[in-house]
Amino acid sequence: MITVKSKYLVSQRIILFDITKRIIDIVGSLVLLLVFSPVMIVTAILIKLTSPGPVLFSQKRVGKNSHQFSMYKFRSMYTGNNDERLKLYPELLKKYKQAGWKLSIKEDPRITPIGKYLRTLSIDEMPQFINVLQGNMSLVGPRAYREEELQEYAHRFPQTKKYIDDIRSVKPGITGLWQTSGRNDLSFEQRAKLDSHYIRTRSMRQELLILLKTPLSMISHW
Repeated sequence: MITVKSKYLVSQRIILFDITKRIIDIVGSLVLLLVFSPVMIVTAILIKLTSPGPVLFSQKRVGKNSHQFSMYKFRSMYTGNNDERLKLYPELLKKYKQAGWKLSIKEDPRITPIGKYLRTLSIDEMPQFINVLQGNMSLVGPRAYREEELQEYAHRFPQTKKYIDDIRSVKPGITGLWQTSGRNDLSFEQRAKLDSHYIRTRSMRQELLILLKTPLSMISHW
């Protein structure tokens, strides 16, 4: 039987975890922005020199409690209507939808030549440290999905609804459990299940392990 005292202790642990996680997010993102600032400056210059359009790209993503926010990335795609560009390749468009809204970097016609390198090296994700500072994202958390993605997944895979509900309940992260699991090409259900497991078993030990594994995981994907 759950007592009032045990409920209080659980709530206190959750509060302490959230405070500690936020401190790590602020300090970590500030340090990483400082360390990678030369890379980010060079990246901004290269983007501007190699294709017309803005340096940064923003897109609405689902945040904590389904609140939508603008997530920042270095622009790795051509400007204009890229959905229309993809429609010029019916087979790729079909594969894109079947593969869970993604294509390999090499075959995606929407990605600029410099954008291929930015994505391969995960440099395009660096502006998300700004989202972490703003409090919209965390260093560690589930993937930041678009609302239409989650709605389509819930329709196509109704068995994942409980996982999607968990994903909607917390801040998305730059890195997470499934990104560092050493497993590539996971289905949406597998990714969502791992994200849900992370959310339900959150601990500071798990947070630190994911952060420590992230650099190695990035290198292995290169």
